[in-house]
Amino acid sequence: MSYEVGFKPAALRQLRKLDVDVQVSIVAAIESLAEYPRPEGCKKLKGETDLYRIRVANKYRVIYQIQDNQLLITVVKVGHRRDIYR
Repeated sequence: MSYEVGFKPAALRQLRKLDVDVQVSIVAAIESLAEYPRPEGCKKLKGETDLYRIRVANKYRVIYQIQDNQLLITVVKVGHRRDIYR
């Protein structure tokens, strides 16, 4: 079963602000979430319901929400690790 991946509008804006080479690696990581929504290295965020994060290129984070009953993954935030949790 494959999940459908969607973006919040703010996450798309954040992704477009990044360099092209970083965008490519982030999009590849997001596309792989459709097959494996909880890959090795992902972590559930404390204090949040159904929010997870993955690391991309050691500097960037993708925060996403998993809805298992609808097979849906929604990307909530994309950005540098120093800014993403604010």
